[in-house]
Amino acid sequence: MRPRAGFENAGRARNLAAGRGVEGVKGVPDVSTLTESIANHLIAKRDQNDPVSVARRQACPDTARVVDVLENLRAIVFERTPQERLNSDLEVVHGLLSGLIGSELASKFLEHLPDIRHCVGMDVEAAFKGDPAAKSYAEVIAAYPSAYAVSTYRIAHVLYELGAPTAARIMSEHAKSKTGMDIHPGASIGCHFFIDHGTGVVIGETAVIGNRVKMYHGVTLGAFSNKQGRLDVGKKRHPTIEDDVTIYPNATILGGDTVVGEGSVIGGNVWLHESVPAFSRVQITPPQLQVKQKDKDSEAGSIDPTYDI
Repeated sequence: MRPRAGFENAGRARNLAAGRGVEGVKGVPDVSTLTESIANHLIAKRDQNDPVSVARRQACPDTARVVDVLENLRAIVFERTPQERLNSDLEVVHGLLSGLIGSELASKFLEHLPDIRHCVGMDVEAAFKGDPAAKSYAEVIAAYPSAYAVSTYRIAHVLYELGAPTAARIMSEHAKSKTGMDIHPGASIGCHFFIDHGTGVVIGETAVIGNRVKMYHGVTLGAFSNKQGRLDVGKKRHPTIEDDVTIYPNATILGGDTVVGEGSVIGGNVWLHESVPAFSRVQITPPQLQVKQKDKDSEAGSIDPTYDI
């Protein structure tokens, strides 16, 4: 009886795993020879001190540990830890933080927790009052991506300011992977901040945002492409948004010298790279729409591939 193809393939796989190649098949190398050659090439690359090799030797906190610290801190901020255990939970978080940034900085971070808690409460209120679809504060905390992304930013920003930028960036990238919002922990953001829907929002490192600001999905507070490269480190590259500004979907605001004055409204799809005074209304010229009516005898709701719009 001829063996089934599956058994033949399994036999070839065992031969390859054992480093014997496949008899009768041209061009299939011996596996041990192949892997030895590739290993030598990779070792040579490591010895060249390229950016990847240098990064391997630089101190970097473990991503899983950083995310664990973040979730423990969010549990405290959102009061998911029982009141009678709060003191012991804070001690546990202090220990976890100490493993990342040292005991002294961990203590300084905990001193900021009341302020973080205050701003997070105002952010939740902003979401609830700013979205008629919200049914409760509990829903905002449990189901609104803004609550997760912005509360993570509040925690990460303090770490960034305390001199732990890598741990802060890991936290912000974790939030980005869950919500689609990219908020750099170096940005300065006032309280009562709400991002409605939120997917695709980008807020750069040196952006400054005032209090009671609301923005929608797809908004970018970005920088111009920098020809100076690393010479731009430390310079303000992202815009300033003053108090009580609303920014509608897919607006792009660029540049460190750009200031959007308080109380302004920036319309959807606007491309803005110059300052506007307080209480401005900025919008693009509405596109010229063409509306044509189908033949009244055509089937209602049908799709006519020959209908030219």
